[in-house]
Amino acid sequence: MSPPLKAMILAAGRGERMRPLTDDCPKPLLEVRGKALIDWHVEALAHGGVRELVINTAWLGEQIASHLGALRLLDGYGQLSFSYSHEGDDFGYALETAGGIARALPLLGEAFWLLAADVFVPGFAFSPDAAARFLASGKLAHLWLVPNPPHNPQGDFGLDADGLALNLPAGDAAPRHTYSTIGLYQRELFDSLPFGNTPGLAVALAPLLRAAIDRRQVSAELYPGAWTDVGTPARLAELNQNRPN
Repeated sequence: MSPPLKAMILAAGRGERMRPLTDDCPKPLLEVRGKALIDWHVEALAHGGVRELVINTAWLGEQIASHLGALRLLDGYGQLSFSYSHEGDDFGYALETAGGIARALPLLGEAFWLLAADVFVPGFAFSPDAAARFLASGKLAHLWLVPNPPHNPQGDFGLDADGLALNLPAGDAAPRHTYSTIGLYQRELFDSLPFGNTPGLAVALAPLLRAAIDRRQVSAELYPGAWTDVGTPARLAELNQNRPN
């Protein structure tokens, strides 16, 4: 069997909509139900067999690196290693999603898990079987989609009967779903960007994904579990008020 894939957690955002909570604390370290947002991801990835994680940072990135460290012994899962792409230190600004991924590619493998630090998805399984299916598929990305939340009622992507993500034209009645920010990616998707992004290009992910979708190179599936984009203080407060029994 091939070794587990590495994972990248996107953690470079300023969290403007979360202010003033993020004035002195990076959003990934805000607590949901007694645990930092990023820790929920770390533990879920470890449960799925991931042992090497890459984190990109910009705003208050030193706090994230201090919180996670370079190595962590997680009970029941063994030792995890953390590498960092400190965009704020290197360039003085965040590189957006695709730019940040391109910057971190030297730390990642040919394929990797990708997720944002600011979503709460406590039941998601980073399954080795899902990774194996993706590697065998020849696709450039596999996305997990969720039902559209109130703040994104139009959704992002469609999904066809063969499990391919779709760019639906305006006015198309087919359902759209919201990208959960969780996916599996091939390095090849980012070949249009300089490897390692040494120029510090700030590049969005959506145009790269949509171009690959048009080439039928992106698969997707619906995730039915609980999912929250923790984008405002109100959403954070609601999560902390509505704890499971």
